[in-house]
Amino acid sequence: MTSIFDQFEQTSQRNPSPSVMTRAPILPELSASDYVNIALQEEKPMFTKQKVNFLPTKRITHMAVCNELVVIVMANTTLLYKSLKDPDNPKEKDLTKDIMQARLGRIFLDVSGNHLLLSLLPRLPNGEHELLYFNLISSENKSPSRLQLKNTEVTAIAWCHKSRPNQLVNSGPILLGSSLGVIYEADLNASSDTFRNAYLAQSNFDRKELFDIGKGTTTVITSIEYHQLPSSDTYFVFVSTYSKFYQFVGSVSSQDKKPFLKNVFNNYLTKPEICYPVSEPAVYSQLQFYYPAPGLAPKSFAWLTSAGIYYGQLDSTISDDACVIESAQLLELPDPNSQPISFAITQFHALLLYSDHVTGISLLNGKLVFENYYNEAHGKLVSINKDPVTGTVWVVAAKAVFRYKIVKEDRNVWEIYLEKGQYELAKQYCKDNPIYLDQVLVKQAEKYFETEDYVNSALLYADTQSSFEEIALKFLQIWELNGLKLFLRKKLEKLNPKQPQDKTQITMISIWMFELFLNQSGNLRLDGKDNTVEYRELQEEFENFKRIPQVVECIRANFSTIEELIASHGDKENLIRLTIENKNFEKVIRQQIMKGNYEDALTTLMNQSNRDLFYPFMPVILEAIPRQAIQILIRESKNLDPVKLLPAFVASNIDENHAVEIMRYLETCCPFNQNQSLHNYLLSLYARYNETKLMKYIDIQGQEISMVNYDVRYALTLCQQHKLTKACVKLSALLGLWESAVDLALTVSIDLAKETAALPPHSSLELRKKLWLKIAEHIISKNNDIKEAMEFLKECDLIKIEDILPFFSDFDTIDHFRDAICDSLQKYNEHIKDIKEDIESATKSANIIRGEIASFRNRYTIIKVSDVCDLCNIQLMLRSFYTFPCGHRFHSACLTKELLPLLEPQKRFELQEKQKQFAVLTSSNRDDSISVNSTTLSPIDKVKSEIDSILAYECFFCGDLFINLIDKPFIEDDDFERVMKEWA
Repeated sequence: MTSIFDQFEQTSQRNPSPSVMTRAPILPELSASDYVNIALQEEKPMFTKQKVNFLPTKRITHMAVCNELVVIVMANTTLLYKSLKDPDNPKEKDLTKDIMQARLGRIFLDVSGNHLLLSLLPRLPNGEHELLYFNLISSENKSPSRLQLKNTEVTAIAWCHKSRPNQLVNSGPILLGSSLGVIYEADLNASSDTFRNAYLAQSNFDRKELFDIGKGTTTVITSIEYHQLPSSDTYFVFVSTYSKFYQFVGSVSSQDKKPFLKNVFNNYLTKPEICYPVSEPAVYSQLQFYYPAPGLAPKSFAWLTSAGIYYGQLDSTISDDACVIESAQLLELPDPNSQPISFAITQFHALLLYSDHVTGISLLNGKLVFENYYNEAHGKLVSINKDPVTGTVWVVAAKAVFRYKIVKEDRNVWEIYLEKGQYELAKQYCKDNPIYLDQVLVKQAEKYFETEDYVNSALLYADTQSSFEEIALKFLQIWELNGLKLFLRKKLEKLNPKQPQDKTQITMISIWMFELFLNQSGNLRLDGKDNTVEYRELQEEFENFKRIPQVVECIRANFSTIEELIASHGDKENLIRLTIENKNFEKVIRQQIMKGNYEDALTTLMNQSNRDLFYPFMPVILEAIPRQAIQILIRESKNLDPVKLLPAFVASNIDENHAVEIMRYLETCCPFNQNQSLHNYLLSLYARYNETKLMKYIDIQGQEISMVNYDVRYALTLCQQHKLTKACVKLSALLGLWESAVDLALTVSIDLAKETAALPPHSSLELRKKLWLKIAEHIISKNNDIKEAMEFLKECDLIKIEDILPFFSDFDTIDHFRDAICDSLQKYNEHIKDIKEDIESATKSANIIRGEIASFRNRYTIIKVSDVCDLCNIQLMLRSFYTFPCGHRFHSACLTKELLPLLEPQKRFELQEKQKQFAVLTSSNRDDSISVNSTTLSPIDKVKSEIDSILAYECFFCGDLFINLIDKPFIEDDDFERVMKEWA
């Protein structure tokens, strides 16, 4: 139950700063934001005091807290220590015998909460200073270790913050600061409860010092701390006195060498140490550090002096001998006339302890955050302590102990950084609050705008909720188009084209951006700067803008509007680019042709994917640049239909140069295309411009009229028009007009006529003879040269001397033909002799065959009842069968079944038809038997004989058919999948 004093105490708490309450934005002028800042409920105070359920038996004089271990010393010299992890089991120890005639000066508790040192001051002038050491973890109730110090008081201790394997019994290296300004190093060991250090002996204590800050003068050390920088062997030591603050930085080469931190101080034996003096000595001086997490190096520090609080950040990335302090500043005390007696720091605040109240100030701007007055019934406030491990703040009064609960300490840090102009830090501490973040961005954008950094200003304005029209007008008023474009672009990128409410804004901003780009590029062209770097950069920026997905969607939806806009500016380049980007290639090519840019039109035609556009535009392009056009057509021959290009070839104004290029294209595609129109056109070009290629083409096509790809009659007519006699000869021969072909050939040369006469097939002897006689008649009638006629007879075997005699004159004597006539008669005699020999040979063969037939009539084969079919292994005589001289026997049905699939298609069909006929004849009742005197077979026997001639032509196993099956697969391709499924 809350006491009346506590209730009064709560009402006495004052919060002079509204920072702990929810309030309106600090920037009321930014009314254009879309956010509405409404406080739904009062926020909890940042620092809330809670009284600990503890009633001391006597006045509290000292307190220390570390690692959730609270140590309290009361006026009756009772030592009370309690772990917050086990609050129900506090421990007490009476220090009366240990302190005796001394008085307690200060208490020091290490970071782990295991080791406790008490500094004892003599009551008599000549008394000795002492240190008492307690190990608070030890379960044994031993007397503390005692160390007497000569003429000096231990006023400060720097504990080892580095975790150690044996930290329960070993403190690690510690630094002792004395009232004489001397720094010592020691090491505590709970196993022997003594100071285990050769450098801190019972006698001659002042000879083992590490460093003397006072340089022989009495200088009280009020605080001392040392820490290791992360991931290095560099250490720094902070020391404070009533008038100065010292910094020592150095590396430690060996972890085992004692004294451990000697090298750090040795660096300053020959050079002055880094110190920060104050204007006048302080009544109270103390160092405090803020640790972001247990075990980590401190992030910031604060030094309390009479002039104020010297606060700064610590740089953990420095090298040897560098200063670890950065961004340090002196913060004034809230009341210069009142000095605090103690203080503690959190991440962003300092809590100052006075005799009757606690004051909180911001470490960032020094402003007062809260004041908390305590009831007099609790007595005067003794000390304020912060647990470096848990971060809990404790305040101890003479008769009570309090604990502060810290809630959202960084809630207003963003505002402070914003006021100081540290915008990045302000964003960091907005805690994802869009209202605060928006205010920071607006303020930063205005700052950039004031300093004429319009690019960054535009980028930030685009991320705020400020009025779109207001920001756009700000840039327009100073005619800052680059900043305006950047602002519009960023706003555009944030819109979603799939949302209906955003489509209108996307269209508006995109069209406006197009207008801005076109105006800028148009002005540069008017100034003659269209070949400058500035123009190229602007054009590149324009191209990048058009690639934004929102802009692409806008162009697709409003293409005609944007096209008209660009056309109104007379920007042909961008108009062509726009049509290309939107794949309106037909329009692009048409515009390029109208401008006479045929090569550009051809390039566009080649780069686009719609190959159908080649056909309508190729006539114009081919006529203008035939060589380049044909080169592209050859390259794209696989994707184009040459037949569809024929109109382009025919429509172009043909001259020899064009014809050569067209022939070059047709020569590449005609070997792979049998279209007659294509070949007819190629032949017409040959006939007109190149007879040599024409003759070669006709020869390649061959002399089989059914295999040529051109219209032979059309070709003959064409060659007749161009008087190409040789071609006419070949074409006439191809048409079978042999006599006309020979007649035409004779007008050219005798050799051509001979070649033509040799072309008819050898079976047409009469025709060939007739053609050769034409040639002979021409030779004799034209030259009347008997010798030449005789030579001609030797070249052709079809005509004889008697065939050509009628062509000679009646006045020619027989003496000229004597040799030819004798040769002819000799050949006749040889031919008659050969015929006689053939007749004799045929007679002998006939006699042999008659003998064999007679012998076969007496040949027989014995069939046993036990014989089986070699295919089905069933008794042979149960069905009709075939037997072969080799000994193999087969049922007719079995042989038919096995042989039928192996026969050639024609034979298979013939066998099936004969079997059908046989079945029909055997089912009829007609008497087809042979009469006694008849020499012919009945129809049924005739069909049976034909079936036997197919089935019994040869043995199925021994004949050629079975041998030819050696390379045939066991499973046909058509049956493979079925067989595999059956086997699966």
